[in-house]
Amino acid sequence: MLRVLVADDHVLVRQGLRQVLATSDEVVLTAEAKNAWEVIERVRQGGIDIVLLDMSMPGPSGVELIRRLRDEAPRVPILVLSMHVDVQIASRAIKAGASGYLTKDCEPETLLEAIRTVGRGGNFIDPSMATRLVFDTNQESQEAPHTCLSNREYQIFLALVRGRGLVDIAEELRLSPKTVSTHKFRLMQKLRLDSVVELARYAMRHGLAE
Repeated sequence: MLRVLVADDHVLVRQGLRQVLATSDEVVLTAEAKNAWEVIERVRQGGIDIVLLDMSMPGPSGVELIRRLRDEAPRVPILVLSMHVDVQIASRAIKAGASGYLTKDCEPETLLEAIRTVGRGGNFIDPSMATRLVFDTNQESQEAPHTCLSNREYQIFLALVRGRGLVDIAEELRLSPKTVSTHKFRLMQKLRLDSVVELARYAMRHGLAE
């Protein structure tokens, strides 16, 4: 039996996942978490075979959270379940240590298959993204400026798009506000944008906004 930790800050999403997992005799929902700190703490306690992780939650999220979880429990695989369909987000997650990536519009059967595969040491990519992930990454990196951002810049970019202030971002990432401000300045330069409003529009245009 695979013991699953469901990590998502939306109550309705967790309830839906609870119902899906209950249909399988091979997996069991062992714990839930609604922010990054709860995820880290629950993984530290042990008794988890796989983390089903949303990419955007309060606290250090996305690539940062995946890396922290890999440090805390390198043998516990991470399956990302995200609303983001951008192949660059999937690529960053996998490079950070995730064993699989699915979008939230996948079929329940696909989710259960992914959990079984990843929980047994394999890898699983959303079938709708697999081909694009292999063949489109280079082309997209030439067309989309956000693919040139560092992981930290990209993390702060997503936080700004979600309406977080510099001080809040600094506290979540355990950085100084000055450091966050510097990252913001650099990412704005790379994207050739002048305001957070333009950042939000850019994110929506590229399917990065939640």
